Amino acid sequence: MTDTSRQEAALLALSPLDGRYAGKVDALRPIFSEYGLIKARVKVEIEWLLALGAEPGIAELADFSASGKAKLRALADGFSVDNAARVKEIERTTNHDVKAVEYFIKEQLKDDAELAPALEFVHFACTSEDINNLSYGLMLAEAREKVVLPAYGGIAAALRQLAHAQAAQPMLSRTHGQTASPTTLGKEIANVVARLERQIRQIGAVELTGKINGAVGNYNAHVVSYPDVDWPAFA
Repeated sequence: MTDTSRQEAALLALSPLDGRYAGKVDALRPIFSEYGLIKARVKVEIEWLLALGAEPGIAELADFSASGKAKLRALADGFSVDNAARVKEIERTTNHDVKAVEYFIKEQLKDDAELAPALEFVHFACTSEDINNLSYGLMLAEAREKVVLPAYGGIAAALRQLAHAQAAQPMLSRTHGQTASPTTLGKEIANVVARLERQIRQIGAVELTGKINGAVGNYNAHVVSYPDVDWPAFA
């Protein structure tokens, strides 16, 4: 990309995070971009297919071999920007983003002797929100573990070091809008560290929930197709 095209991209950005501050959030780009969302959708679809294959109650779908499982997971783990471009190309025909992901996966599996018979189980009994809500959860979890918590941890560590270095540095404190008993710069920074580390623990403890139970949450299509499978336990 030339300097001129970079400038144009910044000027046409929808938010400062896409433009002048883009470099500050580069680590989040592969996670929260549309590419990141599509990649997460592929992962959810693949893991659902693998789970269906491992369920004995679904007689029409045999469990996959070790090499078959590896090929399926490689499709998700190795999902590239070029792959995402192909999904978007399919979407121009389907006019549906999640359906385009389903068709992309089928396109990748159709020539494989072991995986091709499983084509019609891709996206089995799912509604788009089954795929989307879990994808968002994966994206949030990845961003939290790989970017957000390490960044906050680095800030806390730097502040902790500063608190020790400035432990004896006198500092005028205030209360009720006027000067009060003296404190030290290190002690005040230590307060910030304690509060920040509490927030880090709270962010890390947030439960990311999800669902994969069909259009209205009743496992309707699941039960009609395979009434003997315990679908809530399976999900």
